[in-house]
Amino acid sequence: MTDSELMQLALRLARRGYGLTSPNPMVGAVLVKDGRIIGRGWHRGAGMPHAEIEAIQDAMSRGHSPHNATLFVTLEPCSSYGRTPPCTKTIIESGIKRVVIGAIDPNPRHSGRGVRILRRAGVAVTTGVVADRCMRLNEAFNHWIVHRTPFVTVKAAMTLDGKIATATGESKWITGIRARTYAMKLRQGTDAILVGINTVLADNPALTVRLRTTTNIPTRSKQPRRIVLDSMARTPLIARVVCDELAPLTTIVVSEHAPKMRVIALASRVNVLVAPLAEPQEQKRPLQINPAWLLKKLGAQDVTSLLVEGGGEVNASFLLGGLAHRIAFFYSPKVIGGRHALKAVAGAGAKSLADAVHLDDVQWRRLGEDLLLTARIK
Repeated sequence: MTDSELMQLALRLARRGYGLTSPNPMVGAVLVKDGRIIGRGWHRGAGMPHAEIEAIQDAMSRGHSPHNATLFVTLEPCSSYGRTPPCTKTIIESGIKRVVIGAIDPNPRHSGRGVRILRRAGVAVTTGVVADRCMRLNEAFNHWIVHRTPFVTVKAAMTLDGKIATATGESKWITGIRARTYAMKLRQGTDAILVGINTVLADNPALTVRLRTTTNIPTRSKQPRRIVLDSMARTPLIARVVCDELAPLTTIVVSEHAPKMRVIALASRVNVLVAPLAEPQEQKRPLQINPAWLLKKLGAQDVTSLLVEGGGEVNASFLLGGLAHRIAFFYSPKVIGGRHALKAVAGAGAKSLADAVHLDDVQWRRLGEDLLLTARIK
C-alpha cells in the first residue's frame, strides 16, 4: 500500500471517534513494518490514549515490536504534557524509524514542534500526506484551537421556497426520514445545539441525539449541550429541555431585563447565563442576546462546535452577523408560499447582493426525495 492509501486507512480509523473526542480532535494511526500492518489505533475520547499510543499498544498486544516500524498518523503527534504524556516521547522510545503525518497541529503554540522533536531524535518524518482531508476531518477543532470560539454550523430544513413552517406554525415533518436521520448525525458530531425561545414555545424540542440501533455509528458517550436564547426568561418550566433527565446539559441564556422570579425558577432546574444584548436593538422586535459574546463564553467552556437550529431570526443573527462558518440546508420538494409563512433566514436581510452571504465548497447530496446543501461561508 502507498503512503496515501495507508493515510486514508488512518482517516477511516479516526472517524470512529466521531462525536466522542471533543475537546480533542479525531485522530487515527496505522503502524506498518516490513510491508505489513501490525497495529491500528484511534483516539476514543478526551483523557484516553492518543491514536499513536493505541496503534503501538495494539501491535505489542499481537506480539509485534514497533522497533524500525513506520507510523502513519492523521495529525502531528503531540509534544507536550496534557491529560496524557506527549506522544513524541513514546514514539522515540519505541524505536519507530519513520513517521508519516497528514495534518500539522493547527495550534500556533505547538504547530511543527512535534515534527522538530522527532527529527532531532533521528526519526524520519514525512508531512502533508492527504493533508486536505486530514485538516477537514477536524475543521471545528482547528477553528476552536486557534480562535477559542466554536465552529458554527447553521442547520435548517425547509421547502423549496425557503419556508420552515406554515403561517399557522406547522412544521412536522417538512423533510423525510433519511434527511432527519442525517440531521441526527450532525447533532452527534456537535458539542452544543442552539435554538431560540420561539422554537421552544412552538415545538417543545428535546434537542437530543436519537440514533437508530441499526446504524453503524458508535453510540456516543454524551449528549450535546442545549442552549436556548431567551432574553425574557419565557421558557416554560414544563419544557422538555428544562424537566427531562438531561436538564443539567441545558443553558437558558437570558438578559438583565428578564423577570427575576422567572430567572430564579429556571435556575433551580437548569443552568442560566445572563448575557448582554446585541447592539443596536430594533424597537419593534424582542430583545436579542449578543451572539458574539455568547460564542466567546461557550468557547471558554470547551465548546468547539455549535449547531444552530433556530428559527429565521436566530439563523439570521449568525448568518448575516458573520458568525457562522458552515451551513447545512435540507430542501424538501414542497412549496408552502404565503407572505406570513416562516422563513429559514429572516432578519433585516442584505441591503445589496454584495452584502449577501456567499458560499464556497458547495456540495449537494440527495437523501430520499430531499436535497442537502452543505457549504462553507466565505
